[in-house]
Amino acid sequence: MQGANDLGKRMFSVGPIVKKYVMNGRRKMMKYDFESIIERRKKDALAVDGLGMYPGMSPEKPEEGYDFIPMWVADMNFATAPSVTAALRERIEHPLYGYFVPEEKYYDAIIRWQETHHQVSGLTREAIGYENGVHGCITSCVETFTRPGESIFLHTPFYMGFSSDIQGLGRVPVYSELKKDEEGVYRMDFADMDKKLKESNCHFAIMCSPHNPSGRVWERWELEKAMEIFEKNQVLVISDEIWADIVYTGHSHIPTQMVSDWARENTIAIYAPSKTFNLAGMIGSYHIVYNEYLRHRLRFYGSHTHYNEQNVLSMHALLGAYSEGGAEWTAELIQVLEQNTKYLSDYLNQIAGVSATRPQGTYMVFADFTKYCANNSITIEELLNKGYRVGVGWQPGAAFGGNCHIRFNAALPFSKLKEACARMDNYIFRNH
Repeated sequence: MQGANDLGKRMFSVGPIVKKYVMNGRRKMMKYDFESIIERRKKDALAVDGLGMYPGMSPEKPEEGYDFIPMWVADMNFATAPSVTAALRERIEHPLYGYFVPEEKYYDAIIRWQETHHQVSGLTREAIGYENGVHGCITSCVETFTRPGESIFLHTPFYMGFSSDIQGLGRVPVYSELKKDEEGVYRMDFADMDKKLKESNCHFAIMCSPHNPSGRVWERWELEKAMEIFEKNQVLVISDEIWADIVYTGHSHIPTQMVSDWARENTIAIYAPSKTFNLAGMIGSYHIVYNEYLRHRLRFYGSHTHYNEQNVLSMHALLGAYSEGGAEWTAELIQVLEQNTKYLSDYLNQIAGVSATRPQGTYMVFADFTKYCANNSITIEELLNKGYRVGVGWQPGAAFGGNCHIRFNAALPFSKLKEACARMDNYIFRNH
């Protein structure tokens, strides 16, 4: 058992190095380091310093003798791409950090990344706008296009932040449940969507694509059908596509705005390099809005509240991320994450009474423990606490609309993921 004092003793290099990684039984040569265990304590990391801070959401501290394995909040336990570090270092060496204007190359980098990675065509600088995080864009859209008491559509399970954003602004969430098909894949219930929109007289929806926490990567036909329903009900769509870059073998991210002319003109899409490059602490998202009227109203709100002013280092972090080096690093990252999510979901599905759909994208695994808890006469809270005591930092699923679910973050060195599963085997599911 690795004690807390052993964590982080291995040396870490920020430069590219040659590594080997096991992928589907074969050795893959890796240029970048996704194996070193990096000490995060006392480095402003919510994932390890925020234990017990948010009751019902964040894990509690482990018992003495167990180091904590962070598998809850959705950031990665990997260093960012060396190209990001290099871009930040170069800018920091210029010692003036006054008021600034985003450079043209900022917009060029976004356009190039969207064209190369998501086959977006016709994107212009005018359609791109900085956002102080996805939550900032969501809340400004809610404030701009709805009024207190209005209904806002969400799928459930849902990303907990969206539900709290909506309710905190005095709006009423309306949920349509995603249904698992015979293969355990989450699917939209189109009839229910149409019914809920009509019953609640709802004209505002928040989509999540790829979906968090289920890990679904929507197929084109699914998005086309969803947008047909939204069009029929005159719904403005906000599409959170922050996970767009993290998609696995056999799946492709389809930008919502690309599925129809109506979708292009009636969707506000939100992107960020934060999930892909572990930059959540840098705060730097952006919207894509083709409709001039929607764009003007959204920017008018932001310009008058002054909530939405860009940080110069955030801009340079994006430039480092959306570079050739960033693309190369991302390709290797996806190999690592695909292996990790497969390993974790396969492990969980061996436990009697547990159902964990293997993600098609994102690095989150959402597992249903309803049957396990019933069969073993244990509550989900008792189960979670058994994990916390031995340092398994999983996250309650109730905040995501899964009352007997647990959400796992698989973005950590493979050795730590295997150790987390071993602890679950030895101390939690010993008799499975």
